[in-house]
Amino acid sequence: MNKLNGMKIGFAVTGSFCTFSKAFEQMKILKESGAVVIPVMSLSSCITDTRFGNADDHINEITRICGVKPITNIVDAEPVGPKNMTDIMVVAPCTGNTLAKLAYSITDTPATMAVKSHLRNSRPVVINISTNDALAGSLKNIGYLMNTKNYFFVPFSQDNYNSKPSSLIGDFSRIPETILAAADGKQIQPVIL
Repeated sequence: MNKLNGMKIGFAVTGSFCTFSKAFEQMKILKESGAVVIPVMSLSSCITDTRFGNADDHINEITRICGVKPITNIVDAEPVGPKNMTDIMVVAPCTGNTLAKLAYSITDTPATMAVKSHLRNSRPVVINISTNDALAGSLKNIGYLMNTKNYFFVPFSQDNYNSKPSSLIGDFSRIPETILAAADGKQIQPVIL
C-alpha cells in the first residue's frame, strides 16, 4: 500500500517564483499518490505577477491540482493545527525570507501561520530550500532549523555555483521520499547533494 495514500499534507508555496512549476508538479504527484493536499500560499506568492506567471493563474493551477482553493490569508491558516488539518507540512519553495521567519517564529504570512499552527501538534515540517543567499545571510537560519525539533530538509545543492555562488535549491523530485522519512521522524540522507 502506498504510504502517502490518505496522508493530509499541507503544502505551502512561498515566493521563489522560478520554481513554482516544480512545486506544482510535486503537488500533482502527491495528489495522484492518494494524499489529501491542502495548499497554502504566502502573501507575495498569491498577489505577485512575475515573468514566471501571474498570481491568478498560479492560484487557479493550485486549485485545479489540489481540488481546493489555497489558503491565502492568516485567518484561514490559523485553524490548521487546532482542527488537525495536516499530518505533515511542506514548504516548497521555501525562500530565505520564509526561512528567517520560521527560525524566529514570525507569523505574518499565511505560510508561516500554517507552519506555526501545524507545529502546535508536534508534527513534521518539510523544508525545500530555494534561495539565492543560502550560503550567505540565510545559512544561520538553515543551521538553526536543521537543529530544531520537527524540521526536516529536502536534500539540496548549489543550483548555479558560477553565477550564484551563495544559492541553494532543494531537489523537488525528492519531496515525497522526504515526507515519508519525516513522517517516521528521520532526516533523509544525504541532505547535501
